[in-house]
Amino acid sequence: MSQLLEFERAEIEPLEAEIETLRRSEGDAGDILKRVRDLEKQIQRRLKKIHAKATPWQICQVARHPQRPQALDYIGALTTEFTELHGDRAFADDPAVVCGIGRFGGDPVAVIGQHKGKDTAEKIRRNFGMANPEGYRKALRMMNLAGRFRLPLLTFVDTPGAYPGVGAEERGQSAAIGECLRRAAALPCPIVATVIGEGGSGGALALAVADHVAVMARAVYSVISPEGCASILWKDRERAADAAEVLAMTAPRLKELRLVDEIVEEPLGGAHRDPTAAMESVRASLRLALDRFSRLDENALLDARRHKWRKFDANGKFYAEVR
Repeated sequence: MSQLLEFERAEIEPLEAEIETLRRSEGDAGDILKRVRDLEKQIQRRLKKIHAKATPWQICQVARHPQRPQALDYIGALTTEFTELHGDRAFADDPAVVCGIGRFGGDPVAVIGQHKGKDTAEKIRRNFGMANPEGYRKALRMMNLAGRFRLPLLTFVDTPGAYPGVGAEERGQSAAIGECLRRAAALPCPIVATVIGEGGSGGALALAVADHVAVMARAVYSVISPEGCASILWKDRERAADAAEVLAMTAPRLKELRLVDEIVEEPLGGAHRDPTAAMESVRASLRLALDRFSRLDENALLDARRHKWRKFDANGKFYAEVR
């Protein structure tokens, strides 16, 4: 059985339980198969109804689903000959940030991703995807390599935010993020960023200054987490659902405000229900974006990137587009 979210449970759990019971039962195989298929169709219909009216807070829960594909899943599925780079050459290696070089569609690319971890041990080791300064300095190393060898850079964004601990601040967290922003703005190679899960605060933006920013249909991207926003505005984390409503963090709102360039469609119910299909959607998105921006010479690419990020008006809309 899939790991259901709370807002899905009442509608879907009884049907999935019945399917499991049928699969363990003894009887006519044809009748069992027919009943299972009928129940699966009912699940699809109910999921479509549930997710059509999902609130921003519920979409945030989908983006955080523990079975949702993460950066290493996408890297493994979409690239070949991937070789990971470790360490920032200053302090340590941060497992929350994955960097390396591989091939996408046969062409060499540089890759940076934020990985939260799957089981408890890995989540702790990767600090739940919350990078320390050494993680961003490792990302900066990868950016410099991409620029030196003119490799297209793919980034996979999935973090609640940069780690806010005392040690991180002592080692220059804000400066490390700022250096990533500065370097990405001037990098002489195409950059394509994809928000695959949760894009939170400057920790996400550090990897999202790009020529093309895509967000998956059930991902979220905002200046702060709903819980953090609720703590600041109302001094009450329990009002996270209210905060999610006003943060404009869902894919349709981000696209409406032109804060992202593309919404990448997901399987019904979220990427965790069909990771292979989700990865193929991302593959198609990356291919189109790389084909588009790889045609530009270095000067045109940098001019378009600077114009894109500088020309935001009060409504969050920018005027420049690469045509």
